[in-house]
Amino acid sequence: MADSNANQTAVATPEIEKQRKPSATRPRPRLQPPYHVILHDDDDHSYEYVIEMLGRLFGHSSARAFRMAAEVDTTGRVIVETTTLERAELKRDQIHAYGPDPRIRRCKGSMRATIEPATDP
Repeated sequence: MADSNANQTAVATPEIEKQRKPSATRPRPRLQPPYHVILHDDDDHSYEYVIEMLGRLFGHSSARAFRMAAEVDTTGRVIVETTTLERAELKRDQIHAYGPDPRIRRCKGSMRATIEPATDP
């Protein structure tokens, strides 16, 4: 007579995990408040410089960068990007590090940029 335990196979039964229901008390992640990167006008940088810089640093098209160059020239400032505080600080610093305009001899450095909280109108 054969051993009856020899032909039996062990079978594991899967445990079903209980799915968690979303908790009404679980805090929702807060969005970071937006900040504007502001480019300020001066007389030591050409339109070509501004258009080139905005294209390289922000990825703006030539047409959009030209409109921004015209706005900064006529109003004294232009918002070039609205983003998180960390990115706004990076972009401001990149503007400050971009260097002088080689087209204008008297130009000694980069353009000025600041950041400010974006507020609803």
